[in-house]
Amino acid sequence: MASTSTPHANIGTGRMSTAASTLYADNQTLITEIRKAVMMMKDVGIDFERDNNSEMVKVLENGVTELMKSSDECTQLSNAIQSIKNEYQPGAELTDFTKLFDEKIKRSRKDSSSVSQNQTLLRQFREAIWNVHHAGQPMPGEEQEDIVMTSSHCNLLNMTCPLTGKPVEELVEPVRSMDCKHIYEKQHIMQRIRSKVAQGQCPVSGCPRRLQADRVVCDALLLIEIEEMRSMKLQEACNDVIEDVTAD
Repeated sequence: MASTSTPHANIGTGRMSTAASTLYADNQTLITEIRKAVMMMKDVGIDFERDNNSEMVKVLENGVTELMKSSDECTQLSNAIQSIKNEYQPGAELTDFTKLFDEKIKRSRKDSSSVSQNQTLLRQFREAIWNVHHAGQPMPGEEQEDIVMTSSHCNLLNMTCPLTGKPVEELVEPVRSMDCKHIYEKQHIMQRIRSKVAQGQCPVSGCPRRLQADRVVCDALLLIEIEEMRSMKLQEACNDVIEDVTAD
């Protein structure tokens, strides 16, 4: 694929933009399915651990590790596709898209935060298994403070809607800004964006972003991340019950 500054350049750019959007959407769907699979594997792993089937738990953990690597690669690919779509402009010289894409992938790998997020998901899997028989106890090689830090970690930037005060898992139509990543109830944030007084300012204190309606969406990962948070809270509640019973 190559580009030149011809009368048909705009048509070519439009086609590339459409193709990039399709690839990006497909890739995000794949990432979502990977996250769903990891959640399911965690639940299955907990059942195996209750049955003291450590061999199958290990098989599942290895599977989660491989899925997290695949998720990293998909995220880096999505970032590269989005970057090319947003920044590419045809010029007089032929464009080496293979080279351009490789450069974007390398930049994405350097800048991506998905690695730390996926390490957290793997940690949550291990922690859920450990808590079946050792709730409230630190995993081997860790301190008690580490439990508090990791068990309460969540990939969502804000836990409540800044406009309604509701927890994000209770929102009727949760949406997220593609720019600042804050989450809101759709009806209320759209009213704010249209308001002449607010002028689209993000309602989160200290956030400098001005929101645009077409960039505040229910993205591919939002619902699955909210479901992950629900699962974490349920698991923590179960652990608290176990600790109370043990204490009595």
